[in-house]
Amino acid sequence: MSAPVRVVVVTWSSDEVLPGFLSSLPAATSTPYQVVVADNASPGGPPAVPEGVTLLETGGNLGYGKGANLGASGADGDWLVVANPDVHWEPGALDELLAAAGRWPRAGCLGPAIRTPDGKLYPSARAFPSLGRGLGHAVCGPWWPSNPWTRAYRAEAGSPAEGTTGWLSGSLMLLRREAWEQVGGFDPKYFMYCEDMDLCRRLAEAGWQNVYVPSAVITHVGGHATQERSRRMLREHHQALYTYLSEHYRGPRWAPLRVLLAAGLAARYLVASRVRSVGEGAAPTRSADVLEDAQ
Repeated sequence: MSAPVRVVVVTWSSDEVLPGFLSSLPAATSTPYQVVVADNASPGGPPAVPEGVTLLETGGNLGYGKGANLGASGADGDWLVVANPDVHWEPGALDELLAAAGRWPRAGCLGPAIRTPDGKLYPSARAFPSLGRGLGHAVCGPWWPSNPWTRAYRAEAGSPAEGTTGWLSGSLMLLRREAWEQVGGFDPKYFMYCEDMDLCRRLAEAGWQNVYVPSAVITHVGGHATQERSRRMLREHHQALYTYLSEHYRGPRWAPLRVLLAAGLAARYLVASRVRSVGEGAAPTRSADVLEDAQ
């Protein structure tokens, strides 16, 4: 297989949503592409894929990052798309991302505007989490919505403009293959959440930019693979955030803080899991949601 773009879709029990992803993709670009479906051992067997789509059975439920890494392995084009299967492409969306990449030659990762099924903008472009920013957002957000800490969390709010941001949602990313290979793809220690934050952080540390492109639009249904295992996914979400923050605050100096973070996130998980148990929603769907949960 050889094409300028490889589209990697990581699936797990995705039979209902994958056809929508695949059927909407042709209208999203005029650039030749190849599609690899990396299936993480779906309980009912791998999804049926149409002719021309490569099915890669990963051999186990390896998590989103590991599945994506396997799906991207061996790509020889300049671009990778890594995406959830429950995404619907709007016409021209991938071409918009590729055009923006030409305007930003140091862009390692580019992300579209992501809409929910009811048309609302999903928080897909954010500043990297930090204690100061998180506290400012949590304390000032309820009475001063336009405060600088909240604005930093929500780069897509208001009248979003194309430009650099901290990190982009892993629901769909366009990645420069050179940048992806330089940082080694997703860190496999993240099973399902926060791998997007971590990847964007490592890209930034390596000198690449993360660019939000609101002229490219997709719709993300969300949560299809987490509904049946809501409590486990909620636990994975909080664990992933602790892993990310503990990487950021490393060393003996920050040991007391890591203890506080572990205790606070554990308490937040217990509260949130009780809410889930009485039927108030499924587990969060992407890393942006865990930040809302943790505040």
